[in-house]
Amino acid sequence: MGTPFTPDVVEAIKRHMNDDHADDALLIVKALGGQPEATAARTSGVDAEAIEFDATVEGREVAVRVPWGATLTERAQVRREVVRLYQEACAALGVPARGEH
Repeated sequence: MGTPFTPDVVEAIKRHMNDDHADDALLIVKALGGQPEATAARTSGVDAEAIEFDATVEGREVAVRVPWGATLTERAQVRREVVRLYQEACAALGVPARGEH
């Protein structure tokens, strides 16, 4: 499926994630993206079905796609889904989650 988000919206989401939530992205990649050995993660894309990351694993870049809990149709849903993924990742890794993002 494509994306309900314009390229400008995708860029804004990526910029926000990479500038303010890089550590959260790494937790999501480790716990939910099947890359427990990842040492860094950068948000590379967002669409209706998933969020995508470029993760550093053993010194190489690996594409990681983590599905949302449901198909998204509007920008406001992205934040809720990222928070949910972050909280799920923290629980899976036994890491205390911070308060509201």
